[in-house]
Amino acid sequence: MAMVKHDGQGQKKSRWSAGVSPYADMGYYNAGYKPKETDIIAAFRLVPQPGMDPVEAGAAVAGESSTATWTVVWTDRLTAYEHYQGKCYRVDPVPGSDQYIAYIAYDLDLFEEGSIANLSSSIIGNVFGFKALKSVRLEDLRIPPHYTKTFQGPAHGIMMEREYLNKYGRPLLGATVKPKLGLSARNYGRVVYEALRGGLDFTKDDENINSQPFMRWRDRWLFAMEAVNRAQGDTGEVKGHYLNVTAATMEEMYERADFAKELGSVVVMVDLTAGFTAIQSMAKWCRRNGLLLHLHRAGHSTYTRQKSHGINFRVIAKWMRLAGVDHIHAGTVVGKLEGDVHSVQGYYRTLRCNRTEAEPALGLYFEQDWASMSAVMPVASGGIHAGQMHLLLHYLGEDCILQFGGGTIGHPEGIAAGATANRVALEAMIQARNEGKDYLHEGPEILEKAARHSPSLKTALEIWKDVSFEFESTDVPDAVATPELV
Repeated sequence: MAMVKHDGQGQKKSRWSAGVSPYADMGYYNAGYKPKETDIIAAFRLVPQPGMDPVEAGAAVAGESSTATWTVVWTDRLTAYEHYQGKCYRVDPVPGSDQYIAYIAYDLDLFEEGSIANLSSSIIGNVFGFKALKSVRLEDLRIPPHYTKTFQGPAHGIMMEREYLNKYGRPLLGATVKPKLGLSARNYGRVVYEALRGGLDFTKDDENINSQPFMRWRDRWLFAMEAVNRAQGDTGEVKGHYLNVTAATMEEMYERADFAKELGSVVVMVDLTAGFTAIQSMAKWCRRNGLLLHLHRAGHSTYTRQKSHGINFRVIAKWMRLAGVDHIHAGTVVGKLEGDVHSVQGYYRTLRCNRTEAEPALGLYFEQDWASMSAVMPVASGGIHAGQMHLLLHYLGEDCILQFGGGTIGHPEGIAAGATANRVALEAMIQARNEGKDYLHEGPEILEKAARHSPSLKTALEIWKDVSFEFESTDVPDAVATPELV
């Protein structure tokens, strides 16, 4: 990365002089630039190498994520180069650290319409390997309505999903089948049936169950959908099982999705590891064919968890809302997986609201106008149980899916009893909320009272009441300290 500023005679170089020039001198830093309403704006967290000027570091990221390379090229003069340049217009130090937040604006003409693959390749495709930076992280994006409108968005969205399912006024309940791997197709179907008849709305394939030698996908789906149909008949409720269509090729994914539709499923699932193009393709298929699309964020923590390098999950949440998923795992606050309370609430707001304002306490760097794009249903999954119901409802709200895998299937009285415990706990907490009670602080008492009439809930509370996962978060907003949970 260039640090040279003058020629051999000590004179400042011309913009078009051959050789290496600082990115800032080539126009990739402009402190006076005022971002346009149509610009995409990025916030990058940078840690420059010793001796590297932070402004030059920000300019370099702007340059290499738009039109620049390591040396002056005369072919820039064949373009309206100033129009196409990324423009770093602000670099702020992060107090108490060696980090800086660089704000970079990109003209909309730099991006292909409706393509997450192009958007991501443009902004993160090359800059993360710069030797002159110790680390770099994409913290947030402001995506203007002019670009948002080029995407389909969620195949159906929260409102349409509730109308499909005829379920209102409470979170939906789910469970991931456990163990993830090793069950036969018939036994897998037995788990699905017991969980759904016990009171859950959904069950789920986990991220790594596809079509292995112990259980091929077609066999699993036949038994799973038999279980769904039986549970619907027993309960009179619409039920679903997330059938994971992730496969080696798009042709195979479409084959599996078509079979899911043929069997009458209301939902299919795809892993984040399938790739942005595959996810967008399945979202379009789901809208055409009337199925919900659940996204498991498999692999995301390899690049979202560390605060100094990678991509913040709020960016992935925005990309996946554009891509068109109906559900995405977005954190629990109280479970076993990484998720600071403020960050998670920021993710949920990003997925559910039509407009969000910049709110540093939640890690939101920019305002975001979704221009009436449908909302995504966040999913809370990983180490949660019935004894936390008051916390889950308080922190996450009602427009979400609470998935109790071990907290259903691990119940000592059986899978159906575990599902019933979760349903009773949820309905007791919703009733308390609707009656105006302080359910957050009275939560344990509300659950105890409900357990007097529900042996299943009583057992669940006895088994898991003291289970919690209290560890310091590795990624919290700069603006606030993480509070202790009630």
